[in-house]
Amino acid sequence: MNILDNMTRKQRIMLLRIAGGGVLLLAAVLAPWQGPLRFLLFLPAYFLAGWDVLWRAAKNIAHGQVFDENFLMALATVGAFCTGFFGEGEYPEAVFVMLFYQLGELFQGYAVGKSRRSIAALMDLRPDSAQVEREGQLVQADPEDITVGEVLVVKPGEKIPLDGVIVQGETTLNTAALTGEALPRAAAVGDTVQSGCVNLSGLVRLRVEKPFEESTVAKILDLVENAASKKAQAENFITRFARYYTPAVVLAALALAVIPPLFAGGWADWLRRALTFLVVSCPCALVISVPLTFFGGIGGASRQGVLIKGGNYMEALAKASTVVFDKTGTLTQGAFTVTQLHPAEGFTQERLLELAALAESVSQHPISRSLKEAWGQALDPGRLGSAQELSGKGVRVQADGQTVCAGNLRMMEEAGLQVPPVEAAGTVVHVAAGDQYAGWILIADQPKADALQAVSSLKAQGLRTVMLTGDAKAAGEQVARQLGLDQVWTELLPAGKVEKVESLLKSQPKGRTLVFVGDGINDAPVLSRADVGIAMGGLGSDAAIEAADIVLMDDKPSKLSLAMGISRKTLGIVRQNIVFALGVKALVLVLSALGLATMWLAVFADVGVMVLAVLNATRALGARPGKAGI
Repeated sequence: MNILDNMTRKQRIMLLRIAGGGVLLLAAVLAPWQGPLRFLLFLPAYFLAGWDVLWRAAKNIAHGQVFDENFLMALATVGAFCTGFFGEGEYPEAVFVMLFYQLGELFQGYAVGKSRRSIAALMDLRPDSAQVEREGQLVQADPEDITVGEVLVVKPGEKIPLDGVIVQGETTLNTAALTGEALPRAAAVGDTVQSGCVNLSGLVRLRVEKPFEESTVAKILDLVENAASKKAQAENFITRFARYYTPAVVLAALALAVIPPLFAGGWADWLRRALTFLVVSCPCALVISVPLTFFGGIGGASRQGVLIKGGNYMEALAKASTVVFDKTGTLTQGAFTVTQLHPAEGFTQERLLELAALAESVSQHPISRSLKEAWGQALDPGRLGSAQELSGKGVRVQADGQTVCAGNLRMMEEAGLQVPPVEAAGTVVHVAAGDQYAGWILIADQPKADALQAVSSLKAQGLRTVMLTGDAKAAGEQVARQLGLDQVWTELLPAGKVEKVESLLKSQPKGRTLVFVGDGINDAPVLSRADVGIAMGGLGSDAAIEAADIVLMDDKPSKLSLAMGISRKTLGIVRQNIVFALGVKALVLVLSALGLATMWLAVFADVGVMVLAVLNATRALGARPGKAGI
């Protein structure tokens, strides 16, 4: 597909205006007429190229917004035409300023459009309708009108419209739009599937678990659409800079046009210098290219399954010096399996496992699911009474007329039970029935396939790696050794994790940031407290994703290194544009004040620099693994 095919109708019209203005300009330059007639020959080309700039300048002045790039462009080019009253008018230069400015706007529009299409490809997740079973019939309905508990039918080739659980059928899913991962994922009865995935192979019936506004698709749309409202420090700097810079250069140009002629004469020459000064002074390159660079970086990251909620978080991530990880579900698979059963006296292995499964039947924690899977039998809900899930401790339920507890050592101690010392590399779940200790169960979790690569990559970049976990000391330290982490703290409650992060924040070097990566509901406070909070978007809890600043949609910790690479590349492009634009402008402003800069040089210093800065900004769109050190 060529460039013209990717242009919007507005951009095609702008291209025609540029081409038409160029033809009219050439005709006017070649015409032999002089004087007022020559002035009139250039007007059609000028108005065709710049009528919208003049209109915006007039409209903004009417609304009290005087000092912007439209005002500077209008003032300088109209002034260039007016120099004809003092001698030979700079008509070709004035027209060319407008043409070149429009060319820069065209490049900017195309770059923004390319970034929007990149995000739109990720966002094109939701079908306009869904097939829902109602009163024994298949009914076509808007996903926003479907309620939790209803059953959808999704055929091969269709997108999953809402988050849910498969109740019939099996298939493979294309999750590339959500995660950037091209490898299809198998899904069968009992599996949770996310909206936005494409059903590849089999017809499935799906029970809706979340309304549309809480679905994965809706949250991703909200994250990306609101990203532009959260400006980076560099963007805020440009906004403040333009607020004071523009009136300052207008006053400087006015002084240049009025004060020197009072003493040295030559009004036309000093007016021409002042107009050249105004053309050079336009801050277009900064005002346009810096936000565009961050927008491009966010778009490029989204194509890789990394959702960054704003330019400020991208900037903070680029300055990271410490990365703190949660363990379960972040560095490890979160797919626990029961490996050992150690019943206390008076209990059998079967009874120990049954009690644990009864207690954990009220929880959706990965540990709870592994115990229920290990029991492998249906549990009668009628056996259960009240239930309480204690964050960082375990679960307490009323079952078969007695209190059953399943949790960690702290929970047993609070229940007043004597527990034998246990040293095991894994997660230990202690079980109690009434006032009796029933025994302990060892559950093992394995690191994710790319966890070692993720930690090694971060350490190679000079970052400090830390793990905080509520798991037992032996299990936490074993994972830390396997992955080569610099530091680990274990057996932490959510409040303890926050305290450790607070301590780490105080030890951060000035100007550097701390990143926390987690996935569970108990990670939400730490994600909010860290300089940059990163959540796992596939298996992570809704609370964690809401609290996070960045979301890794495929749950791969190795994507963190990619996100850092994209952020650093984006910030590098921003710095390049700022230094280049300010450096060229400062030099040409001095030359124009001294009368050594022509209007043609002014054109380059203004719109030429803008075009080059915009083209440089588009490099942020091309972020992908293995490119430019990412």
